[in-house]
Amino acid sequence: MADRPTGWLRRLRPRTVRGRAAVAAALTMALVLTVGGGWLAATLRANLLDNTTGRTELAARKVAAQVDTGALPEQLGAPASGVDVVLVTDGTGGVVAASRWQAASLAADLAGFRPPAEQDSASQIVVGGPVAANERADVVVVRAAPPGGGERYVYAVTVLSDVDDATHAIRVGMLVVAPLLILLAAAIAWAVTGLALRPVTAIRTELAAVTERELDRRVPDPAGGDEVALLARTVNATLDRLEEAVGRQRQLVADASHELRNPIAAVRSRLEVALAGEPGPALAEAVRAALGDTERLQRIAADLLLLARLDAHPPRAAEPVDLALLAAEEAARRRAPRVPLAVRAQAPVPVRGDPAQLERLLTNLVDNALRYAGSRVRITAEPLPGGGARLEVADDGPGIAPADRELVFERFARLDAARDRERGGSGLGLAIARGLARAHGGDLTVAGEPDGLLTGARLVASFPAPLPPAAPRPPGS
Repeated sequence: MADRPTGWLRRLRPRTVRGRAAVAAALTMALVLTVGGGWLAATLRANLLDNTTGRTELAARKVAAQVDTGALPEQLGAPASGVDVVLVTDGTGGVVAASRWQAASLAADLAGFRPPAEQDSASQIVVGGPVAANERADVVVVRAAPPGGGERYVYAVTVLSDVDDATHAIRVGMLVVAPLLILLAAAIAWAVTGLALRPVTAIRTELAAVTERELDRRVPDPAGGDEVALLARTVNATLDRLEEAVGRQRQLVADASHELRNPIAAVRSRLEVALAGEPGPALAEAVRAALGDTERLQRIAADLLLLARLDAHPPRAAEPVDLALLAAEEAARRRAPRVPLAVRAQAPVPVRGDPAQLERLLTNLVDNALRYAGSRVRITAEPLPGGGARLEVADDGPGIAPADRELVFERFARLDAARDRERGGSGLGLAIARGLARAHGGDLTVAGEPDGLLTGARLVASFPAPLPPAAPRPPGS
């Protein structure tokens, strides 16, 4: 239960840097406005109270000066500077003089407020009463000593309505302006962060396009020496090292495969010569086994060399190829397959590419299907509705589990049910087939749903639509 608020906060937290920057700017502006607005309102109110108290005390001292000189009329004139009431009482609280009639109730309320013994004046803020009603009022009392003895107390009262109105106006203004300022801060942070992250977006987009077949791509390098420019240069330097390492690896595979071809061919020739010399039964069996292993090594070396060439993606031949005709020729070439091989094709199914490479792609798919099929294999070639073509090889074998539909295209990958050498193959056939499909601008995938009675594996190679031939140029152009 304690983790529930944290989980809600994590779900509410923006996921992008721009969103977090905007929220941080909005929260910062809200904090600044709250603290700054509170300080401004408190400072303004304190200044207004000081000014009001000063004006009120000045009005009281003017009347106290009249008391000191003995020229105090019974009805005082209206006080200036916004002071509401001034009255003079004796030591018992009786009204001696006032700026308005019927001030006895006010004098009774203020009778208990006197300056301290060591001071001649004091001030306080009271709420309610005959003057302020339900409002607040600032009261200042000044002790006066008239000629002839006795004590007189001069009270000046100012209702703080102006102070309260000014403070209320500041608070309302802050409440109205604060949301606009918060939204403005968030919008500015969103826009500025977007401008700052625009090079990062370009770097991410270009970096996402870098694949094993396009290691020569580089991210854009923005001018300047800021963190984004340093990031771009670091990424490009890393891509340089990666391309160099992958190039060395591919060159090693190509060189090793090329160098292995001649020794393997020589060993195979010697084994064939030894087998032709009519050796004994035991020796003949050993020579046949060694010859089979040598042929397998020769095929693996040839496959590795082809993969190395595909990794280097040399320019391929681009000529018209009919996939329907290619499928028919593949079925005719296999005179006695282990299981029946059917062809379903709509002629023609045109693509552009290297005929030898496309034939090798189909051969690898058919070899894989025949290896695991139970009773039938079907080749399908058909054009796609939106352009392009589709070549499918399906069987009724055990199929490929969803978790293994990408694993089967990895090099030297063999599933648990195909570990034996006689049936499992080298693990390079489907990797070569996918490489050939991608070299022609397409792809090779495992279809997830069964097709009729063929509930086993369905390997589908898709190819883009062939480009139309260039129009002949008119004479003299």
